Amino acid sequence: MRGLRFVSIARYVPEKVVTNDDLSRIVDTNDEWIRTRTGIGERHFSEGETAVDLCVGAARLALERAGIAPEELAGCIVATCTPDHASPSNACLVQAALGLPENIPCYDISAGCTGFLYGLETVRGMLALEEKKKYALLIGCDQLSRVIDMTDRSTCVLFGDGAGAAVLALEDRLWHADLGSRGNAEVLWLNGPGPETTYIHMDGPGVYRFAVDALPSCARTLLDKSGLTLDDIDWIVPHQANRRIIETAAKRLHAPLEKFYQNMERYGNTSAASVPIALDEMVEQGLLKRGQKVLAVAFGAGLTWGGALFEW
Repeated sequence: MRGLRFVSIARYVPEKVVTNDDLSRIVDTNDEWIRTRTGIGERHFSEGETAVDLCVGAARLALERAGIAPEELAGCIVATCTPDHASPSNACLVQAALGLPENIPCYDISAGCTGFLYGLETVRGMLALEEKKKYALLIGCDQLSRVIDMTDRSTCVLFGDGAGAAVLALEDRLWHADLGSRGNAEVLWLNGPGPETTYIHMDGPGVYRFAVDALPSCARTLLDKSGLTLDDIDWIVPHQANRRIIETAAKRLHAPLEKFYQNMERYGNTSAASVPIALDEMVEQGLLKRGQKVLAVAFGAGLTWGGALFEW
């Protein structure tokens, strides 16, 4: 099967750290309330940086780690729901900032928190049609601090800013994917350009019900497609939205919680950046090694879900 190899992975988050105690001085909340309900302890907020700056920070490091020149890229895709502009895309501005070739496709995709997983399949299709160039750059990035209503304690405590980037190559290797959407604009949404104030709106119980159904279902579909069992999987890397969601998904899968990598305590929900940030941390900590089997799953606004089962 033609699948993707992660040639490199990297992350970039703003320097500014916002703790739960910091938020308690802005809105009626406290550290215990947030940690108990979400597992989040702190998050990073941009200060004088654009979303493109975050993308470039992660992408530049990913290219350095891959040891390839910009001229070797077949394309650049940015998964985001918080671009700096409706147009031009963040990907086009990354192309200019990094001096990527002008004769390659550079564009954004919007699939909320599942964006990076959707991006993997988009890159796989792109590289399958490419005749000469072997690599593509995929970035998951969201700058959610600028679309948070800081008077709404049900949402302002959840989100953070960040970017994760991967250099990918198409090879014959283990690869299975599952993508879907339920077409819902009432559970989790973010207004686009228009007269309304742009804030994240969320029906928390609705998101929870969808997530604890979508994550296990997606994981089972991937296992069925591959003929593997949970015992064959070394790591499950879920979207880092809420610890309770991950714990419930683990129970429904009858999987040990230790297989689920979690880092929302340090970053909060970074949307499309969530999965690549987690992968980079795992490599940095020596947890993720070449040859291990990984099952990555995510859910997001839309309502969308996505998953990929691959060999690192």
